[in-house]
Amino acid sequence: MAKRAAPEVNAGSMADIAFLLLIFFLVTTTIEKDKGLLRSLPPIDDSEVEPPIIKQKNLFTVLINRNNQLLVEEDQMELKNLRQAAIEFLDNGGGTNAEGQSCDYCKGKRDPSSSDHPDKAIISMKHDRETSYEQYMDVQNELVAAYNHLREREANRLFKRYYPDADNVYKAMLEEKEKNQFSKDTVLNGRIDQIKKMYPMKLSEAEPDKN
Repeated sequence: MAKRAAPEVNAGSMADIAFLLLIFFLVTTTIEKDKGLLRSLPPIDDSEVEPPIIKQKNLFTVLINRNNQLLVEEDQMELKNLRQAAIEFLDNGGGTNAEGQSCDYCKGKRDPSSSDHPDKAIISMKHDRETSYEQYMDVQNELVAAYNHLREREANRLFKRYYPDADNVYKAMLEEKEKNQFSKDTVLNGRIDQIKKMYPMKLSEAEPDKN
């Protein structure tokens, strides 16, 4: 009697099935992205030059306590009002800059008790160790938005003719720079640097209390 061969399972299509499952996984899976704040750290300065004395009126203090309450200049404030308060401080133009020049482009109240010039205005932010991360991020976003608002205003005033179809000229300039990051566009970079110099982002963050 002839010996019968053992039955075999045809695994030829298993590789195709595995490949289809892999494609399905790649298409349907969402990969979490890390969230954070985009910041350019200043270069390390090894010089022993004493820091300049900052006038109290050129300092805009923002404190987030452990209950996520916002204290601006020692007064409680709602988050929705923070951006406008920061804009008014940065755009006050109540004095002169380090070179003795008044801010001829500022549109603020020119209050002598508030900031002298945008290049002297410093926003100091401090939070408690028990402050929630969401509140910390929201406050940071509002402060950065204040700078972006003023930069956008000046970009529209100075360079709108180069971007007539753009609703946000400053944003369009940054997008153009990012799109052509490998080509050195000195004109575009000069315009962006000019706007940043008019409203330099001087956002200082103090260490949270240990208690």
